[in-house]
Amino acid sequence: MKNTLKSPFNISIGTVIQGKWHQNKYVIMKELGRGAIGVVYLAEWNQKKVAMKLSDNNMTITSEVNVLKSFRKAQGVTLGPSLLDVDDWVTATGTFSFYVMEYIEGFQFLNFIKQNGRTWIDMFILQLLSDLSKLHTHGWVFGDLKPENLIVTGPPIKIRCIDVGGVTPQGRAIKEFTEFFDRGYWGLGSRKAEPSYDLFAVAMILINMYYPQRFQKNGDSLTFLKSKIKQVPELKEYYSLLIKALSGHYKNADEMRKDYLQVLSKKRMNVPQSSPTQMSGFSRRRQKKYQMTGPSGSSSFHLAKMKNRNLKRKQRKRTGLIESIVLLVLISFLYFMYIYQFI
Repeated sequence: MKNTLKSPFNISIGTVIQGKWHQNKYVIMKELGRGAIGVVYLAEWNQKKVAMKLSDNNMTITSEVNVLKSFRKAQGVTLGPSLLDVDDWVTATGTFSFYVMEYIEGFQFLNFIKQNGRTWIDMFILQLLSDLSKLHTHGWVFGDLKPENLIVTGPPIKIRCIDVGGVTPQGRAIKEFTEFFDRGYWGLGSRKAEPSYDLFAVAMILINMYYPQRFQKNGDSLTFLKSKIKQVPELKEYYSLLIKALSGHYKNADEMRKDYLQVLSKKRMNVPQSSPTQMSGFSRRRQKKYQMTGPSGSSSFHLAKMKNRNLKRKQRKRTGLIESIVLLVLISFLYFMYIYQFI
């Protein structure tokens, strides 16, 4: 994409930008980001921090404003920032369009995971899938979904997006993308804006958590990505889910979220509830005997195994309940662990 930015967008700190139509005044504090078709600045308005995007491409401003307006109408979609103002800035060299949005403060996604641990990943992926489901329902695809565009805010802890420039109406061509998270780059699908495009990116975000330096494609993409997943024990637990997302087998985010909850349920069931050293009141010899034969001989041991099988059957029938409990426990644990750091 050709960079169309010109000198009027090299704005000095302290510059006051006044809207032509609404007369709101914004004091520029610093530059936040510069892209191919716009610059985002941190500004002050009525003693409040806001983010302002300027561009000499009116179509870009109009498109992104429509996205933010759609977010405002779509209840429950919290990914993007709130839209505050849309106006024009008249200068000696011409008139330029801009819009003002909520300034989202927090931790960059990868930095938060690095500082607070990968135990947060599951909660964030589930929230991301939930928000994407709502976004897709309203006819949009996020497009340029990547960790750099995600900010962790709170409390309460949640992820927000700071750039909606890649959001595209479903059915059209994706207008902005980053190679590592783009299925077109990997040759695993088109750049048509559809839910499966975003779900591919979600899978790559999960992989990126364990490969922070990322990597380039090599040979057959799916085979190569499978090998990368298998090299990481933690990722292998999500193997089937990741392959389905990378292959475009999920029709919507809810399907992927359901499978993700099932993976968490299995992980929860596989966690040992106790160990021989935790069985107080037993000598090591008696612990070993207890593990081999049960408290009163082999018959009790086999009876216990039968009861255990029956219990597992009942647990399978209550999958929905288990998923809800697992998610609630996970969120509660991570939330209180985060809050504890500041006490």
